[in-house]
Amino acid sequence: MSELRRDPVVNRWVIISDDPIRSPGIGQRSQELIDGDHCPFCPGNEHLCPPEILANRPPGSHPNDARWNLRVVPSRSPLLVVEEDLKRLGEGVYDKITGVGANEVIIETPRHGIRQAQMSTEELENVFWAYRDRIIDLRKDMRMRYVLIYKNCGAPAGATLDHMYSLLMALPIVPRGILDEIDGARRHFEYKQRCIYCDVIRQEMQLETRVVSETPLFLAIEPFAPRVPFETWILPKRHTSYFHEIEPKEVNEMARIFKDVISRLDSALDRPAYNYGIHTAPFGNEYGEYYHWHMKIIPRIATSTGFEWGSDVHINSTSPEEAAAFLRNLAV
Repeated sequence: MSELRRDPVVNRWVIISDDPIRSPGIGQRSQELIDGDHCPFCPGNEHLCPPEILANRPPGSHPNDARWNLRVVPSRSPLLVVEEDLKRLGEGVYDKITGVGANEVIIETPRHGIRQAQMSTEELENVFWAYRDRIIDLRKDMRMRYVLIYKNCGAPAGATLDHMYSLLMALPIVPRGILDEIDGARRHFEYKQRCIYCDVIRQEMQLETRVVSETPLFLAIEPFAPRVPFETWILPKRHTSYFHEIEPKEVNEMARIFKDVISRLDSALDRPAYNYGIHTAPFGNEYGEYYHWHMKIIPRIATSTGFEWGSDVHINSTSPEEAAAFLRNLAV
C-alpha cells in the first residue's frame, strides 16, 4: 500500500508507492498499447478498463457499452485508493498518512490518435463538464482535502497512451504548490484588499503585451515570470475560487479559448508534449475572497538542469512578451 510522507523542513508531501510500475494513469508503459487495436480507451475495449464512474452517452446506450462520447473510469493501477482507512501517523519528527485518495481517468474522446487541438469545442466542453462533476462528487468524501485535475500529453510529459485522456487525483492533503499560491494570494489580499489574480487580469488586459487570447469571460496570458518557454495561463475574468462553480456560459467559452490556445501552441511548437493542471481552491469556504482558480499549461520543450533542481530558480530562454507576440500573431 502506498503512503504519503511529509518533508518536515519545506512541508512538501510525496507519495511513496509500493509498486514501481504504477502511475496515476493506465499503469505500466507498454509500446503495444499505443496501437489503436490494443488501446484500452478505444470503443470496443471497455472490458479492458474498470467499470465507468461517469459517461456522456447518446440516448439508447448503456453503461460500459461502446457507444459513448466521454468516459470516466478508475485508474487500473491507482497510487491512492478510496477503500483505505485514513490514518495519520508519526515517526518522531516525521509525519505520514495512509494512501487514501482517488485516481480516475477521463477518456476525452472515442477517437484514437488525435490531439486536443483537433477536438471540437463540444468535445472539449464535455471534458470540462466531466472535470466539474467529478470534483463535486469527490467533495462529499470528508477525508479528501484537494482534487487536482491534470493532463499528460505525449511521452515526454508522462503520457502512457496515444489516446486523449486526462487524470484526476483526490488527496487527503493540499499540495505544497497550491499552498504557496494560497499564501501569496492571502498576503496580497491582506495588504490591498484585492485578489492578486484579478489585479493580474486587469493589468495584462491594459498592457496587452503578454495576452495570447481573450474572450468576454476568459483571458489567456504568458505569465510575467514563466518557469518554461511558452508557459500559458488561462484565467476566468469573474472572480471565483472554485473550478466546480463554473457556469454553463463559462464552460462554452473556456472550451473555445482553450482550443484556440492549444492550437496556437501546437502550431508554434510543432505539436509539443505538454502538461496542464487546473488550480482550484482546496475544499472549504475560507478561500473565496482571495484565491482565484486558473489553468496552467506547461509545454515540455525545455529540460531542467542541476541548477534549477538545486535552487528552484528556473532559467527561461524565451521572454513571455516574445512568446505572447508569437502566439498571438499566428494564423490558426
